[in-house]
Amino acid sequence: MERELLSIGELARASGLTVSALRFYDRGRVLTPAWVDAHTGYRWYTVDQVRTARLVAGLRRVGMPLAGITAAVAVAEPAMVHGLLDAHLRRLEDGLADARRELSRIRALLDHEETVMTTRLTLPRTALAAAFDAVRFAVGDDPQLPQLATVLLDVGPDTLTLVATDRFRLAVAGASAAITGPPVRVPVPVDVADRVRELLAAADTGEASLTLDAEGITVGVGDQRITGRAVDADYPDHRRLLRDRVAAAPARRATVDVPALRATLGGAPTVLREHDGIRYEVTVLSVDDRGGLRVVGDDAPTGDDLRIGVNREFLLDALDAAARGQLVLELDGPITPLVVRRPDDELTYSLLMPIRL
Repeated sequence: MERELLSIGELARASGLTVSALRFYDRGRVLTPAWVDAHTGYRWYTVDQVRTARLVAGLRRVGMPLAGITAAVAVAEPAMVHGLLDAHLRRLEDGLADARRELSRIRALLDHEETVMTTRLTLPRTALAAAFDAVRFAVGDDPQLPQLATVLLDVGPDTLTLVATDRFRLAVAGASAAITGPPVRVPVPVDVADRVRELLAAADTGEASLTLDAEGITVGVGDQRITGRAVDADYPDHRRLLRDRVAAAPARRATVDVPALRATLGGAPTVLREHDGIRYEVTVLSVDDRGGLRVVGDDAPTGDDLRIGVNREFLLDALDAAARGQLVLELDGPITPLVVRRPDDELTYSLLMPIRL
């Protein structure tokens, strides 16, 4: 048998991958050997796997994430792989644009060390309150990741975007605003965000004013003010994930009636999973090619239907936070985040990480 197969060293030389990389992709079930010697543990590969290994090596050299490499190896259609390559190229181009903008900010900071760059915004009080409500459920509480126990305020040219994530779900809410000053990203501690939300709820009418800089935030409504310092930690670059996932056309989209879906979730079967000693329920969603959504068990036959597993509690939280009678759910396979979107608001949505079934 060994004469018909390539050793791991031979495949490494033929593909450009190192032996350690081939072992890594075996453990990740990206490129598994055709045969493993039960006595020595030595890996053997077929000649046909050289092409796959070269594909993996090329994607690795251009910085394709592991999930993208896995998807590229798994799909059979070249057109789908080209789509993954196009999405990765957009991510690289966007990353370069982000780096250029950040370098410009650094140069400006170096040239004006004594000048604090301040950004000011005004927007309707109700719009700001709704944005906080839409993302609050996704704030993290891991003490090892203090930057996630925040609500990120990301100010662009004419839009304020609020972001919250605990790594397993991500919520985004945008609101148009009158903005003066440079773009700025300020991670606000969740207790400050909650006090701001209380201030917005206590006011009857009027606009909210915000002043942001690298040090923190001040929010005012009428003659009331809330001030808080920013968290001194780098917030994850959520924008790359959002650009790739939200810009791509999903494989299936289903419009759902939220009260009806909540009632279905209450009596539907779930799958039990455990993470770090905590047990939780997984809901399995299926969408057919006509846009029909079903809640099924993990062993239910689905034919050509797409299936995705999500944390049931997280899904219910996302439905509540969206605050709409109807929502659009976007599914794109078992390893791609589920998107929960408002049909009338392109700036506000949430992503729930899938759970392997």
